[in-house]
Amino acid sequence: MRSYDDPCGVARALDVIGERWALLVVRELLFGAKRFSDLARGLTGISQNVLSQRLRELEQSGIVRVRRLGPPASVKVYELTQRGADLEPVLIELGRWGSREVLGSASEMSVDALILALKTTFDPDRAAGLAGRFDLQFNNDAFEIEIEEGYFHARRGTADTPDAVLEADVVTLRGVVFGGRPFSDLRIHGDRESARRFSRCFPRPVSADA
Repeated sequence: MRSYDDPCGVARALDVIGERWALLVVRELLFGAKRFSDLARGLTGISQNVLSQRLRELEQSGIVRVRRLGPPASVKVYELTQRGADLEPVLIELGRWGSREVLGSASEMSVDALILALKTTFDPDRAAGLAGRFDLQFNNDAFEIEIEEGYFHARRGTADTPDAVLEADVVTLRGVVFGGRPFSDLRIHGDRESARRFSRCFPRPVSADA
């Protein structure tokens, strides 16, 4: 790994996480452990060799660790250490800053990137009076979202008794929340009005040129 050879804390941080793809690997692991194939699926454009290299570097730096799931799965997964999880507020603020730039990519977000975008843009004022658990289901993936006292909590998995379940693919949910697609494009189970309010808690970022 290259080094800036600079004692500044920013430079030392970039020595660890400044390589291409490194922070996006962290993004894909913020909400839980993943297999190598799941990481590759969420990082469109990365080669398997580069992903393997970044995972090795992040593991050596104490950002990522490897764990093997017990039977019957018996597969290797990657997860963040506490040091890696401490990067979440950095990614949120970086996402807020970057979301004001003109969108220059036609590629679609990964599921984890969309959940992080929701957490980044969540507006407590729009959520005033709203409290509950919402399951977001995307084909073979699901997230439990809890809104409580103006805070947004997310984890991979499903709630035991969600107030509402919102089913969609990433393109559809992103379009409803950020792009003006009609709420009726979502499949809703449970409290429809709470689900509608939930979908309106994420104002679209204002461009830096506005």
